[in-house]
Amino acid sequence: MRGKVPFRAVLRSEWSKLRSVRAPWWCSAIYLLVVGGAGWLAAAGTDTAPSAAVATSIALTGFGVGQVVLVVLGVLAVTVEFSSGMALASLTAVPRRTRLLVAKTLVVAVWCALLSLFLVVVCVLAAHVQTAVPGGMSMRDPDVLRALALQVGAAALTGVLAVGLGAVLRSTAGAVGAGLALVLLLPPALALSGGSWQVRLSQALPALRVGEDAFLAAATTWQVGMAVIGAWAVAAWVLGAVLLERRDV
Repeated sequence: MRGKVPFRAVLRSEWSKLRSVRAPWWCSAIYLLVVGGAGWLAAAGTDTAPSAAVATSIALTGFGVGQVVLVVLGVLAVTVEFSSGMALASLTAVPRRTRLLVAKTLVVAVWCALLSLFLVVVCVLAAHVQTAVPGGMSMRDPDVLRALALQVGAAALTGVLAVGLGAVLRSTAGAVGAGLALVLLLPPALALSGGSWQVRLSQALPALRVGEDAFLAAATTWQVGMAVIGAWAVAAWVLGAVLLERRDV
């Protein structure tokens, strides 16, 4: 009887699968270009800011739209494997399906976090170079550090949410559509409707985050916003794991 595959080997396999497909590299390149370019343009269009936190928030504006690419990347990490038939080989090598999904999720979340970590540094540098702030810009400013950490965390959770949706729906178009509706389309649409229950519903959806703020959605504190994204990511992932265990390949 063949021994259990070490989890480290499963992680390496998932990383190999992610980097061997063109789509994730295209998604990564678009993410870097959109967020980095928008950050420099936003900082260049802001001559002065009252504080380092405000200058940082302006420079992070590109994350609002850019994180949509992470939804696509996370979904593709799951759905491409099923559409190509590779899932059968993966599940034969790693029969414990939840274990396989954990490895895939870790790879996607870490990759999203690393890309975003690089980009927040680029955005802060843009603000430092192009926006005048009383007292100057410093990455050691607690408000700046909090905004940057929240941005990286939100990106990683967006990746987890996308993986969960991919595992639930197994359709690239369906999972991407559901993801975009949840994070980009429904939150602002409900917020703009003006009704009190619509605003509360908007706040309960996993709207994309720009630093400490919701992007084009009803305002929440960063604590509430991150908790909502985390809850949706966990719920989608758990549902995906349950369905993965119960379905045929």
